[in-house]
Amino acid sequence: MTQLVGIFLNVLVPVFSLVLLGYLTAPRLQLETRTLSRYAYFVLTPALVFTTLSQTRIEVALAGRMIGFITLVYLGTIIIAFVTARLLRRPAAMTAAYVMIAAFGNVGNFGLPIVQFAEGPEALGLATLYFLANLVLAFIVCVTAANFSRGINLGMVGRVFRTPALIALAPALAVNGLNISLPAVVTRPLELLSAALIPTMLIVLGAQLSEAGIPRLNPDMLISSAVRLIGGPLIAFSTVGWFALPPLERNVGILQASMPTAVLVSIIAMENRLLPEFVTATVLFSNVISITTLAVVLLLL
Repeated sequence: MTQLVGIFLNVLVPVFSLVLLGYLTAPRLQLETRTLSRYAYFVLTPALVFTTLSQTRIEVALAGRMIGFITLVYLGTIIIAFVTARLLRRPAAMTAAYVMIAAFGNVGNFGLPIVQFAEGPEALGLATLYFLANLVLAFIVCVTAANFSRGINLGMVGRVFRTPALIALAPALAVNGLNISLPAVVTRPLELLSAALIPTMLIVLGAQLSEAGIPRLNPDMLISSAVRLIGGPLIAFSTVGWFALPPLERNVGILQASMPTAVLVSIIAMENRLLPEFVTATVLFSNVISITTLAVVLLLL
């Protein structure tokens, strides 16, 4: 019991306190949630991707196993979500929403601080690698699913690779691979923007919850959230042994696999007009209820 209380107070409460701050201040300050969301989507996220990916150093073989593990877990939840939606005879748009909710964990604005608080500052670089691996997979899957639900067209691939976070990948990989030292006049503004992403997105989540109100439960919300919050950790715990990860990499990977749905999923749904009300409500619900599921995962670790 003492351990569980410690997990709540030292790991989860600091993160959820910023969500609560956004919930309380958004209506009083008349914060524009859509403006903040777009700012995070188009500016802060690519800055974080470039900064972290251009600077992260990790042994190649271990990085490959970590990427393989997190990719397997999220692909597993995507398959479960797709099969579940089809078995329930959901239309194409709702099936795409199920897939998006399963594909994109909140591995950035929830995952990074929770991992840092739970496993220590040395785990942050590992959490960032898992974040980037899921980011690439999730953006491709989510943007493709959002467009595929309206039918295949030649512009679909272009929309996927025009995603701001993916645009930042190529220059980041080039800087990292060529070991280029960028001047401070370039790196420092990017680092400042990167540092702003986590608190901004937590505030946005609280603001969205305040704006939308407490989500009205429905079967699709419960089922799609369960795939992300329960399916993710179950697959992670059952498959992590296949990848022979050291203890810290193992724990960080399982945590990142257990995150609720990312706020960016609701932004992608809005940008592509894919059931934005349902997706946003489900994102909010999964993030609120995750305080219990994440506590269980942390306790098992």
